[in-house]
Amino acid sequence: MSTILTTTAAGVSVADMSSPGARPSYPEAARALLRDTLLDAARDLIRERGWADTTMAAVATAAGVSRQTLYKEFGSRKELAQAYILRDADLFLAAVERAVASHFDDPRAALAAAFDVFLSAAADDPLIKAIVSGEGGDGLLALVTTHGGPVLQRATERLAAFLAVGWPQVPLSEAQVLAECVVRLAISHAALPSGPADLTAAAVARVLGPYVDRLLTEASEGPPS
Repeated sequence: MSTILTTTAAGVSVADMSSPGARPSYPEAARALLRDTLLDAARDLIRERGWADTTMAAVATAAGVSRQTLYKEFGSRKELAQAYILRDADLFLAAVERAVASHFDDPRAALAAAFDVFLSAAADDPLIKAIVSGEGGDGLLALVTTHGGPVLQRATERLAAFLAVGWPQVPLSEAQVLAECVVRLAISHAALPSGPADLTAAAVARVLGPYVDRLLTEASEGPPS
């Protein structure tokens, strides 16, 4: 699938599609709807009763499907949690992209806005709260840390493509390095917060700001003659 970059009223966005105007087949659309229905049901239950008391049977009942259907889509409770986190990552990244797009002319403000938006959203998410609190005791933290490869890869690729559009003078390889650094820091702070989101965002911007400033300056000046 090719990546299509578009400009919206809120800024630059990244969307994946096989070709302009392509539509998913009926089975693809039906499966996507099923997954969203199951994940929405899980989200509502986690908000209501917490992750520890959210069973696969309860999710199936809330979604109006059989347990067999749920297990066919998500083979285990941990797979359900990982899919939930991956969908969350896409939603969080969309919010981050909107925040960064309004500050492309001020890299440090863009970094601060990105972290503030992401960490604030993560702090209000029911599954992230369960991860932070250690609720459930079944390895949730590992899904975004030691076993968080799928989340890291998806978020890094999407953010790197987005930054390459906003700062086209920066080589893609450097945008990928910056994106991975930002994503890893964001996941770390979301999973193990050390303070209010706005203060953490400001601190990260102070640390990474000079690096981004240098990237943009060197890219604009070009290689030494």
